[in-house]
Amino acid sequence: MKRVLQQIVLKYFNEQDNKITSQSNQKKYEKSGLTKEQALKIRTKIMKAFDEDKIYRNNDMGLDDLAKHIKHNRYKVSQVINTYFSMNFYSFLNEYRIKEAKRLLTSNPSMSVKAIMYEVGFNSKNSFYTAFKRNIGISPNDYRSAAHKYEMQVA
Repeated sequence: MKRVLQQIVLKYFNEQDNKITSQSNQKKYEKSGLTKEQALKIRTKIMKAFDEDKIYRNNDMGLDDLAKHIKHNRYKVSQVINTYFSMNFYSFLNEYRIKEAKRLLTSNPSMSVKAIMYEVGFNSKNSFYTAFKRNIGISPNDYRSAAHKYEMQVA
């Protein structure tokens, strides 16, 4: 129960932070010259790079690499991520990595957590566990166990 309350409170504060971030981003990028049409094209290319090309699996992926991949200026790419996804590049990157890790944890029970960590693009166990716990609220091992218990109850 305590964990559920913590997640609700964190979600509320994240929504408040996103509103504040959105307002500060508007001021921050007033003079950037990026049109809405350009931003939407960049956003579409970013989504394709992550959803279809799965570039997040590259363990040394950085903002410059994404910009080169979609053939756009790194500052505009950063602006689009900050504005349209309400997070910075590394939070965006980790969100995709964690989403893929969750899928692998449940679909490949024999695959080790360490192998999954490398598969989704993390270099260190510490950064993987920290990012996973920040996004999901529990460790990868606890997530796998909970998902397995749920599957057993449903079956």
